[in-house]
Amino acid sequence: MIDDLMTEAELKMTGAVEHTRGEFAKIRTGRANPGLITDLLVDYYGAPTPLQQVAGVSVPEPRMLLVSPYDQQALRNIERAIATADLGLNPSNDGKVIRVVFPELTEERRKEFVRLARERAEEGRVAVRNIRRGTKHDIAKLQEDSEITEDEERRADKALQDLTDRHVHEIDGLLANKEKELLEV
Repeated sequence: MIDDLMTEAELKMTGAVEHTRGEFAKIRTGRANPGLITDLLVDYYGAPTPLQQVAGVSVPEPRMLLVSPYDQQALRNIERAIATADLGLNPSNDGKVIRVVFPELTEERRKEFVRLARERAEEGRVAVRNIRRGTKHDIAKLQEDSEITEDEERRADKALQDLTDRHVHEIDGLLANKEKELLEV
């Protein structure tokens, strides 16, 4: 019974860490990263559609993305979606493809991105702690219902705390790497 709860908690915590990793990928550095724009919603024939479903995105140069629409009719809408996404990017359209050049980051913008990364890391930590709280409640309920002993409950609580600490530490490591990447000139 406890093993099932611990396995479920570990899967959920790993999912929270992976979500945080994905959020970090969306925070741009000085280099081009397709993950930054692939989830943008484009108005495609009246329906909001993720960019990755209407165009291919490649990285021909370290600071440039090339967006190739599958349907040329969507070119203007893709360009508009990138321009209005508040990413600090100015797409240019040559009639066939869209080029997105990443400008050099200013010191102020770098610090703003570091602050954003810290917020995303805290959201990840909170998610992990919420999973711990839910699992801890389930373990306490088992003890209340006399399905496990107090000693088993204490051991499970310690194992759960170790699991939580490991995942929070992993998020902290991801944050440290992202900060280093952002502050690198």
